[in-house]
Amino acid sequence: MGTAPLNVQDLHKTYAQLPVVDGLSFTLEKGRCFGLLGPNGAGKTTTLKLCLGLTVPDAGRITLAGLPIPAQAKAARMRVGVVPQFDNLDPDFTVSENLFVFGRYFGLSRADIEPRLPWLLQFSSLENKRDARINSLSGGMKRRLTLARALVNDPDILFLDEPTTGLDPQARRLIWERLNTLKNAGKTLLLTTHFMDEAERLCDHLIIIDSGRKIAAGSPGELIAQHIEAHVIEVLEGVDAILADSARIPGMHMEKNGEGAFFYCQDARPLLNILDSKGLRYLHRAANLEDVFIRLTGRELRD
Repeated sequence: MGTAPLNVQDLHKTYAQLPVVDGLSFTLEKGRCFGLLGPNGAGKTTTLKLCLGLTVPDAGRITLAGLPIPAQAKAARMRVGVVPQFDNLDPDFTVSENLFVFGRYFGLSRADIEPRLPWLLQFSSLENKRDARINSLSGGMKRRLTLARALVNDPDILFLDEPTTGLDPQARRLIWERLNTLKNAGKTLLLTTHFMDEAERLCDHLIIIDSGRKIAAGSPGELIAQHIEAHVIEVLEGVDAILADSARIPGMHMEKNGEGAFFYCQDARPLLNILDSKGLRYLHRAANLEDVFIRLTGRELRD
């Protein structure tokens, strides 16, 4: 079967006596997209830093690209591409110069990168922006260039930290298309995101963490089937008028949401009949990964 691109066993990291990563274990499979999900402060960014050897763990074992981390982190990172949460492109250079300069971190010369440059520009839909300055690019262009830059060294593993934050729907879909292309080409992806539809679309397997602990794991479909009812009905008004009737429906789970409420159930027909008879406004849809995430981590804000 070969060596897993990334293997993490019983990882621990504490800051100021507060566990940030608390016994975390997971393994990435080659050519698959693995999702690392969690609310703000759950330990995602610290986990990525530990896996890349940028932070030293208190305990646990990490192998990246077959090499022990942090002992051989520098060598392992030669086989890794990283798309950071925030673009850090050099504004003093053009699009192509950013790619050439970044390649030097991997010991690549201009002559090494030049043959790959047309593909990198085509992949990021920046063919006509080769000589453009960074400050002239839109947010979507910068994000695509950051993705292309992470591919300069033709990595086997790609770390993606919230790769589509701040992008409009068209730009997000283009990034999704490109990431699927990479996965189909055999690249291994590690994705963190706050967009549950993104995780549901891209991830073959994922874990949800909170307070540094793994609280759920599986494919998106498996998690939905295990942790949430099949139907979600969001009642937008008049919730108090149906509470008594809805409480008599077997298997109904209700969560208040301001003036409205979410109702979760395996059979939606009884509640829909009640809502229609009273003329109340509602939204009815199938359960998704975001419902699972909220059920497991709560609705309260995390700063």
